Amino acid sequence: MLRRDVRAGSVPAVTRTVAEIAAAVRSGTLSARAATEHALERIEQLDAAIGAFQEVRVFTSLREADAVDCRPDRDTLPLAGVPIPIKDNVPVAGEPMRMGSSGSDPAPQKHDHEIVRRLRAAGAVIVGLTRVPELCVFGATDSDFGITRNPWDLDRTPGGSSGGAAAAVAAGMVPAAHGNDGMGSIRIPSACCGLVGIKPGLGVVPAELGNGSWFAMAENGPLATTVQDAALVLSVLAGRAELATIARPGSVRVAISTKAPVPGTPVDEHWAAAARETAVLLRGVGHSVHDADPPYGQAAGASEAVRWFAGTELDARLLADRDRMAPPTRRHAAVGRLALRAGLPRPRGRERWQRRAEAFFAGHDVLVTPALAQSPVAAKAWAQRGWLANVWANARYAPFAAHWNLAGWPAMVVPAGLHPDGTPLSVQLVARPGGEVLLLSVATQLEKLRPWPRTAPM
Repeated sequence: MLRRDVRAGSVPAVTRTVAEIAAAVRSGTLSARAATEHALERIEQLDAAIGAFQEVRVFTSLREADAVDCRPDRDTLPLAGVPIPIKDNVPVAGEPMRMGSSGSDPAPQKHDHEIVRRLRAAGAVIVGLTRVPELCVFGATDSDFGITRNPWDLDRTPGGSSGGAAAAVAAGMVPAAHGNDGMGSIRIPSACCGLVGIKPGLGVVPAELGNGSWFAMAENGPLATTVQDAALVLSVLAGRAELATIARPGSVRVAISTKAPVPGTPVDEHWAAAARETAVLLRGVGHSVHDADPPYGQAAGASEAVRWFAGTELDARLLADRDRMAPPTRRHAAVGRLALRAGLPRPRGRERWQRRAEAFFAGHDVLVTPALAQSPVAAKAWAQRGWLANVWANARYAPFAAHWNLAGWPAMVVPAGLHPDGTPLSVQLVARPGGEVLLLSVATQLEKLRPWPRTAPM
């Protein structure tokens, strides 16, 4: 264990929530500069050991914070002065977008992505760019730029591909972070690090990720320490203020499933128990809860895998020098190239799975599953290992997320206790298209019924 070598010293974690920071800055009891300085101090104290950040925008973020403090509309800004990092696969004006690859163009980006523009307009301060695995392909965050580690256990990964974002929030460097999710890349790191993470449904938040958003499987969304914070950041990303208002749900029909979508994948008993205990909690507050397994089938897995491979090849075409890709990414893209030549992917695979999912949800409103099948894998140089080793590790520990990317449906994870090995447990919640508010409402109930530590005990 490496945790004993990390000390936060005299710089406490960012203990105020997004909502609390914004309220204090709006009222004038806290300045955006002070909130940003606190985050920068925490990053300086911890990030050498964790490796969450690709770039820390020290002087630029302080200038941005000062600008927020001077804004005449400061008292109306939903994210006034909140320090938030951006995942290093969307453009931030004036900064390189490395996408975890030394083959990327190091030149600064000329324009902000739309979600960056929305965060800035809402008063957020962009404190840096968080690390990703190369082209955001795999579920552990390492690249030529370094290995990112889980604040709960530095020998383990924080997940991927939004691993840097999750590590930064779980370590208390920032109260929330931007991420995106093409095969679970918000939900997997959130589960690894004990956070709330939500992948909105198709079209709720502007995507425009890479070269085609992995055939419309990838979405932008938040990682946070509370459901309220996740909802607030999501409302800004979506441009829909109503998403920040969480009402108590009525009686909800809940399906509980601990069956892994990938045949033959074992589910750790403690991760399965977290889902079953969640069923007990939800039944206790009046919801109708039943055991029911979604009709996953193997066709959906093949359809999402083809999009994963082919999307990687399309993203590789954006690199300045694709010959510098790591061996497993290169192999992944090569498989994708073959799929594209064969005229894949085709829409019918997604459409077939959507019909099956709709039929299942005719009898249910929310599906609850374990967020992971196993505890996070080791933090090491996965990019230097074989392609099959990477694919196998991903499929074995994180099989529950990707089907809902293929469907384009909203899904989120919330913490659900601790594993005996000391890492967090989490459950995944899934709803039909348009169900973001329902998911946030149910998650808020779970947060009250089973509170969780907001950051890792560093």
